[in-house]
Amino acid sequence: MEKQNLTFGAALEALKAGKKVARAGWNGRGIYLWLLPAAEIKKEWCRDERLLECFGDSDTLLALGSIRMYTHDATGRTAVLTGWLASQSDMLCEDWYIVE
Repeated sequence: MEKQNLTFGAALEALKAGKKVARAGWNGRGIYLWLLPAAEIKKEWCRDERLLECFGDSDTLLALGSIRMYTHDATGRTAVLTGWLASQSDMLCEDWYIVE
């Protein structure tokens, strides 16, 4: 059962507690947010040239936590948006719910 009609603040607290959240007012089915917590990543795991530059002489790098969105691209394929940002209406609406 989904807990409905939450404020943005309550949705944010749910994210911090490891829950997935969404808005009833979003277009598209199955879209939700989750929090990827901060983690230390190892240079040996990395394949991205630009990210490798960030390591410098270190073998590890701190990746700060970020809010991710499970969504769809323009063709309808499922996709992940890294670093989702809330709009004014997202922050003011009270139609947030916890995705079970």
